[in-house]
Amino acid sequence: MSLKFDIQPSSKATPEKERAAKLVDPGFGRVFTDHMAIVRYNQGKGWHGARIEARSHFPLDPALAVLHYAQEIFEGLKAYKRDDGGVNLFRPDANARRFWNSAERMAMAPLPEHVFIEAVEQLVRIDRAWIPGGEGSLYLRPFMIASEVFLGVKPSSEYVFTVIASPVGSYFKGGPAPVSIWVSENYTRAAIGGTGAVKCGGNYAASLRAQAEAIEHGCDQVVFLDAVERRYIEELGGMNVFFVFADGSLATPPLGTILPGITRDSIIALAKDAGRPVREEPYTVEQWRADAASGKLKEAFACGTAAVISPIGQVRSASGDFLIGGGAAGPVATGLRKQLVDIQYGRTNDPHNWIRKVL
Repeated sequence: MSLKFDIQPSSKATPEKERAAKLVDPGFGRVFTDHMAIVRYNQGKGWHGARIEARSHFPLDPALAVLHYAQEIFEGLKAYKRDDGGVNLFRPDANARRFWNSAERMAMAPLPEHVFIEAVEQLVRIDRAWIPGGEGSLYLRPFMIASEVFLGVKPSSEYVFTVIASPVGSYFKGGPAPVSIWVSENYTRAAIGGTGAVKCGGNYAASLRAQAEAIEHGCDQVVFLDAVERRYIEELGGMNVFFVFADGSLATPPLGTILPGITRDSIIALAKDAGRPVREEPYTVEQWRADAASGKLKEAFACGTAAVISPIGQVRSASGDFLIGGGAAGPVATGLRKQLVDIQYGRTNDPHNWIRKVL
């Protein structure tokens, strides 16, 4: 299937002075660019109507399928400005594959990977002036919703795929600070056979009460345990987790009920490049506590697109609290983060050909 995007520049693009003011300190996910990509699907036509157009509101019928049965998936990736003025995307093919897999699991129409990538690239090209300099980037949010108007429990016969973009500053001011984690003993994120490995809105909605509980206990983030034994570490509310041991090895929970993070996969590859053994295996909260106390565990960190790597300094729970590595950011997490960020911005070698140059 071949789709040609119809490029329709906005007639009301943000003036340069106003755009520059918004880019001074854009925060995260509060400022948006002038355009969006959009492609539509129905069973009769398949995917059609690919366009780049002015960012605008969706007309929402009260019986729109997504509002009632939550057929919705999304992705998150970034565009980075190189020192030479060009623009990089980091592993958009991996996001496209995961988007396809998410659609399959949610009984939605899978979007061809090349259409996903073309939509992202076209939006970056037309809104390249919105990419901040320095450690900033352009956060890209591809998503798809069920758009058939009906009431009835069945897969929708119509979908809308859209990409919007938001300039974001550095996630951390002055370097990544260690975060505190609350162990959720009352709520679980996903079970075997569920949608834990899918990037769908429902997974994140289900995590919000547990995240609120973490904040109530003075923590930055929540970490979930498995839904069966309530012992095994799975992932944070929106990030994967790694453990670094005294022998130099790393461990991370196995896939199945957790999101197959692209940052997670990249960290595994870079650690192995450096000769560090990486195990994907179950790890209990009791063992986490014991290993931190004995010194066997030296570091723990969370990872994801937005923050890249966040060191974990303290773990809190109803059963008691403990520190990791004295509560400070460790050298392994710090080193991996720098290596990954340098690849994303084109400052160093890209040994796995992860970078796709858009401009």
